[in-house]
Amino acid sequence: MSKDLTPAEAADAFWDALEKSNTGLLGLDRPGYHQQPMTAFRDGETGTIWFFSRDDTDLARDVATGGQSSMFCYASKDQKIWACIHGQLSIQGRDRAIIDKHWNPVLSAWYPEGKEDPHLVVLRFDGQDGRIWVNDGGLAKFAYEIAKANMTHSTPDAGGVTDVNLG
Repeated sequence: MSKDLTPAEAADAFWDALEKSNTGLLGLDRPGYHQQPMTAFRDGETGTIWFFSRDDTDLARDVATGGQSSMFCYASKDQKIWACIHGQLSIQGRDRAIIDKHWNPVLSAWYPEGKEDPHLVVLRFDGQDGRIWVNDGGLAKFAYEIAKANMTHSTPDAGGVTDVNLG
């Protein structure tokens, strides 16, 4: 763990990055379960992350049996933030307020009948804990650190990593 990166700084960096680029991998936390790409919509007041799914997918069917231990893995487009967050995934149902708040043309493409599509369901992810990696230096700093490490036979400074408690 990095002594220079606090859990609060890491969580803030994660939330900021997720706001700008909100696609990650979501799946149940169980052996043999494969994560799938999903678009995340964060509720800034509660920290809840909402996902839209179809009720006829494996993920939605598996979650419909009750809250499930899950993982959300994320990498920002600029490669500065990586995160693996553990939490509980549950069915929120057809919560019209959430649907209206986050509805957009990309979501609309997956639901032929729009907001009224009978297969549309909202998933609720309540993050509990995880690990976040932050590299504010970007690609140029990373390349420099790799070159320096190879020349000096040391390891590169790839930024900070810390465990976070989001619950």
